[in-house]
Amino acid sequence: MGFVVSKAVGNAVVRNKVKRRLREFAADTVRSRPTGHDVVIRALPASAGATWNELGDDYRGAYASASRKAG
Repeated sequence: MGFVVSKAVGNAVVRNKVKRRLREFAADTVRSRPTGHDVVIRALPASAGATWNELGDDYRGAYASASRKAG
């Protein structure tokens, strides 16, 4: 699993906060559904202001959509 969090998201503190949150969601996904796929997650600038629940909902929705498309 890889993460792309560009400078458009915010300064280094904000980018690292977003990455830490995404890593936690990804760890839950890997533990519950190890699929053997390579996944890259790209954080959009709006993720900087998202709450924990909002970011989690967005992550789960995007992961589910990508899983359906991958088969």
